[in-house]
Amino acid sequence: MISPQEPTFLDHVTNVSDFIWAGLWNGEEVLPFPPMVIVLFGVGLWIMVGLRFYPVVKLGSAFAGLFKGRKGQGAGEISPFAALSTALSGQVGTGNLAGVATAIALGGPGAIFWMWITALIGMALAFAEGALAIRYRERTSDGVYRGGPMSYIMIGLGPKFTWLAIIFCVGTLFSAMVTGNAVQSNAVADGLNELFGIDEAIGGAIVAVAVFLVIIGGIKSIGNVAEKVVPFMAGAYVVMAFAAIMMDIQDIPETFGRIFHGAFNPQAATGGFAGAAIIIALRAGVARGLFSNEAGQGSTPIAHAVAQTDDPETQGRMAMLGTFIDTVVICTMTALVILTVEGNFTHAGQAVEHAWQSDLSGFAVTSSAFAAAFPFAIGSVPIGTLVASVALILFVFTTLLTWSYYGERAITFLYDRVPGSNRKGEKALHIGWRVIWCVGIFFGASRPSEEVWRLGDISNAAMALPNLLALALLSGVVFQLAKGHRKAGKDHTAVTAEEPDEY
Repeated sequence: MISPQEPTFLDHVTNVSDFIWAGLWNGEEVLPFPPMVIVLFGVGLWIMVGLRFYPVVKLGSAFAGLFKGRKGQGAGEISPFAALSTALSGQVGTGNLAGVATAIALGGPGAIFWMWITALIGMALAFAEGALAIRYRERTSDGVYRGGPMSYIMIGLGPKFTWLAIIFCVGTLFSAMVTGNAVQSNAVADGLNELFGIDEAIGGAIVAVAVFLVIIGGIKSIGNVAEKVVPFMAGAYVVMAFAAIMMDIQDIPETFGRIFHGAFNPQAATGGFAGAAIIIALRAGVARGLFSNEAGQGSTPIAHAVAQTDDPETQGRMAMLGTFIDTVVICTMTALVILTVEGNFTHAGQAVEHAWQSDLSGFAVTSSAFAAAFPFAIGSVPIGTLVASVALILFVFTTLLTWSYYGERAITFLYDRVPGSNRKGEKALHIGWRVIWCVGIFFGASRPSEEVWRLGDISNAAMALPNLLALALLSGVVFQLAKGHRKAGKDHTAVTAEEPDEY
């Protein structure tokens, strides 16, 4: 008699991840609807309706404000545009390339529709986060501005919610080390291995050194790099994706048909209740959508809080643009390449037309679709593979920069709760954190990819839940900020011996 196998660490992680995002345990349905999806959609819809669909109505003027945002017009550390670029550098990463392919693999083409819905609702959440980040930010004793959910919880909700800010920071550290570090370093090591045959450990070491050279200069150095690299890499990627799609432009109507059919077709599921396929597509689209655009997660307001502006509404618009660009533009271009480009692919030994129908998985789906569009080789590497791999390496590198700062803010907030903490201690802590961050890149590069992706889903939820609660409690302030009332809401501050001087 064969004894049952003991559950592995990955099995336990998978169960927790599946319960949060899919309502499953051991592959069996225990809840009819995914808990995290309900919370995310619930708070997002509440804010979207309360804003009277402001993110949709004001999208055009938000894009017009991009050019004004290149120069700061208020207190802060970096320009509003640099703050957006920094936030985008954290948003645009492996989720835009491998995550989209994973969503399609889990939920079919219909997952892309739910990714779009997540982005539209996410724009309301992102506006709230960006506006609150400017309205409630802190200033250190030596004049440095900083903020994020931990600050708008403490100043906007008051000291009695310190526990919520602490939970958020613990979740941020967890998410930083997993989604911001291990998932990204794992992906960039794979990309370097595929392109140049570099061993994953060596690739991890190279990236760790490159990241350290930037982050040692703090948020101003990160913002300076992001402002130059992000617009270029995002623009170049969209142009290449568009060129790939144009080669099979006749298939575009069929692609959109698949997306909408998959999103609303209850017959596609085998077994289960009627409409099971819709839930499967919804789960995949929302989970991967949040992983990519981070709306409601609480990460991007940490970057927007340092913008040189005194107008919460203006930076709220910048924040919602980040979600739109990340998901509606970049993720959509990736999805259209995967779903549209034709090539010589196989599934179970049978020829299929598209990469998403093949035996490939993750980033290999995206890379192979680009290779099919641009098959001409440089050496032995197709140009398409080169394009996708270089995009991945750049996207991931900038994500590693920004997430190091997010983790730094979280660990600084926790340190400041210790009696006797001071600015000198903070600066020493920052150097230590930056070293730990780069060591984490080296070790994360060689971890099993499925393990870090599953842990990433859990850590995203651990960070998002306390932030979403804070957004719901401060939603009244958000609605006033959208109307131009810059000082809406109460300030819960008192003089403190620790940093900042007033909290």
